[in-house]
Amino acid sequence: MGQNRVSLRQETGSGRGYQKKLEITQRYFRPDWSVLEFGCGTGTTAIIHAPHVKQILATDISGRMLDIARGKAQEAGVDNVCFQQGTLDSLELEPGSFDAVLGLNILHLLENVEATIARVYEVLKPGGVFISSTALIADIALVWRWLIPVMQRVGLAPYVNRFDKRALVSMLITAGFDIEHEWQPVRGSVFIVAQKCT
Repeated sequence: MGQNRVSLRQETGSGRGYQKKLEITQRYFRPDWSVLEFGCGTGTTAIIHAPHVKQILATDISGRMLDIARGKAQEAGVDNVCFQQGTLDSLELEPGSFDAVLGLNILHLLENVEATIARVYEVLKPGGVFISSTALIADIALVWRWLIPVMQRVGLAPYVNRFDKRALVSMLITAGFDIEHEWQPVRGSVFIVAQKCT
């Protein structure tokens, strides 16, 4: 189960698409910014972004993942990333306290994406950005759309939300975001930078 879960959540750090997403994200960052990343996994992306901002709060539901992340940060000499266990709902986050929120390879694993987007909007400062990268299960190859439910029944795949790009963009706009940047590196995946309207 773990191996399949990872393949649905994470991209390889060496891929061109991943590198492009890092570069686009860093164009928005400022040295005095506070950033939240939810669903940070083993912390690779937060650690890469750390030199470009003031501080990052990187969160994940898995304590085991966060232990790995802390070890990576220590090894890299990164001291402006704080790793904390929890979810957007369970953590006490002040409204309007972050300049950017990252939700990477996580939205399609959530049951209530609209509530998550509303929470992101709440914790962002006016003009702040929400940067997301997600699988679009409704747009992937038909064979996978048939296989995933079978894999779920036997415990080989996690829950996945079946929204498409149009539905995701609609949820973001309804919540009060403007779409600043949109890129589809491959079919069934989208990278979006959305700005909180001021």
